[in-house]
Amino acid sequence: MDGLRAMIMGKVKEMSLFDVPKHFAEIKARKCIEALKSNGMEADYLPTAQEAVNDLLSKIPEGASVGVGGSVTIRQLGILDILKKRGNKVFDHWSEGYDDPRSYVRMSQLTADVFLSSTNAITLDGKLLNTDGTGNRVASMFYGPPSVFIVAGWNKIVANLEEAFRRVKTTAAPMNAARPLSGTGKKQHPCALTGECIECANPKRMCKITVIIEKKPPAATKFSVLLVGETLGY
Repeated sequence: MDGLRAMIMGKVKEMSLFDVPKHFAEIKARKCIEALKSNGMEADYLPTAQEAVNDLLSKIPEGASVGVGGSVTIRQLGILDILKKRGNKVFDHWSEGYDDPRSYVRMSQLTADVFLSSTNAITLDGKLLNTDGTGNRVASMFYGPPSVFIVAGWNKIVANLEEAFRRVKTTAAPMNAARPLSGTGKKQHPCALTGECIECANPKRMCKITVIIEKKPPAATKFSVLLVGETLGY
């Protein structure tokens, strides 16, 4: 911890006004990384989204099949097209099989060599909170693929589980509900209009399954969290 403090203080002296957000992003991320590692997970901090892409490409074998959850963050990275072009088989239900909860694409995510996703919230003590409507994303996070990579912008970091649940209810769920994709939209999800969860009884409700990952899932040989010093996803 002393080494981390010295490194941070050294950077503070060299900062300009425009570096302040990046500075705080790194402080939060590195605290989170220490907690994630103590919980048995691999974790690293990458200042930019491009560095995250480069890191993932170096760790995902060219012949590996890749599943991807319903993640805006992963799509913001632009990595899916890169993987497809280099020959990786990518199972993306946003491209096909979106409406069927047991589609071939969703089921194939569970048996892919690698799974990519983000997280709805990540706490400073190293816990990941995720809420799903179907459950394929959270299931693939903790059981199935031997290699799981979670990419999250620093905006997903919260103090504790209480704040994590609040983030889901007031930010992640409403914003995801407003996505302009088949099966979602303002007409179907009240929270997209209200800006917060109202515990609706809508059959197309996106908040049906909630999972907290507190320690490294034993079914995953590699479970790696990449924290990025940029705002990514919802």
